[in-house]
Amino acid sequence: MSPPPRSGLVSLVGAGPGDPRLLTRAALARLRRADLVLFDALVSPDTVALARRARRFSVGKRAGRPSMRQETIHGLMIRAARRGQRVVRLKGGDPFVFGRGGEEALALRAAGVPFEVIPGVSAAIAAPALAGIPVTHRGVASAFAVVSGHAASAYEPVIDSMRPGAMTLVFLMAIGAQQEISTALLTRGWPPATSSALVFGASRPEGETWTGTLAALARGEGPPLGNCPGTLIIGDVVRLRAVLADGGARASMASEPAERGERRSGERARLLGSSRGEAPRTRKRRTDVCS
Repeated sequence: MSPPPRSGLVSLVGAGPGDPRLLTRAALARLRRADLVLFDALVSPDTVALARRARRFSVGKRAGRPSMRQETIHGLMIRAARRGQRVVRLKGGDPFVFGRGGEEALALRAAGVPFEVIPGVSAAIAAPALAGIPVTHRGVASAFAVVSGHAASAYEPVIDSMRPGAMTLVFLMAIGAQQEISTALLTRGWPPATSSALVFGASRPEGETWTGTLAALARGEGPPLGNCPGTLIIGDVVRLRAVLADGGARASMASEPAERGERRSGERARLLGSSRGEAPRTRKRRTDVCS
C-alpha cells in the first residue's frame, strides 16, 4: 500500500537585513527542509545557499529592471504546494513590511493552499540599529514611522498627517527619492538642521553610512546611489550615532556638516550635545554595497 501524498505548505519567510546570522531559527529550519525557494532580489546569496536541497529561483523586483509579474509568483507557489512540495517564499526583512506578503497570503488563502508566516528582522529597525542609530530614545523620540519612499503618493499622506519633528521617520525604497523626500519635509516645516542618515548594506562588512542634515539632502549632497538598496532615517536620534557608532556601527561616508540644529534644553541637549563638535570627515565611497 503506497503512503498518502505529502501535503504541501508555503512558508512566507523573512530573511532579515542580509546577514544570515540574523535569520530566526524557524527561518533556517524552513530553508533546510525546502523543496523550492523563491527569493527576492535583496536576499543575500549566503542566505539562499542555506537551502541546499531545494530548487532556487530569483523572482525579485528591482526598480527599472525586468521582473516577474506578481500573479506569476502566486501561480508558482500554488502549483508547487499542490504537488506536495514545501515552498519557501523568501523575502528581505519581514514579509509583511513592504514585501507584498499580505497579497501572497491572500492568494494562497483563496486557492486553499496551506501557508504560514515566519517573521524576519525588518531593515526599518535593523539598518538604523547596525549603524548606531536607535529609532526611539527616551527624551529624544518616543515614536517612529516606517514609510515607503518609492513614490510621492505613498509618503506625502503620511508626512502630511504629522507635526514636524514629532517622531523619527524611517524610509524604505527611498534612496533614489532622497532629494524629493527631504524637500517635501522642508516645505512642511521640518527644520533644515534636522539630522539625517542614509545606511547602505547595513549588515554587510562593506556597509556604509552617510550622515548630514535635511537641508543637505534637499540640496542634493547625499550619496548618488539611486539604484542601491538602503534606508533613509530622519530625526534627532541620528545624532546619537556619534556616540554609539564606537560600539561597532559602520564608518561614515561623511560626517554631519557644519550646519547644526537649534539649541536644545534639558534631557535632549544632554543626550545630543556630544555630537556637535565632530569635525567633518570624508570617506571614499564604495560601489560594491549595491551589488
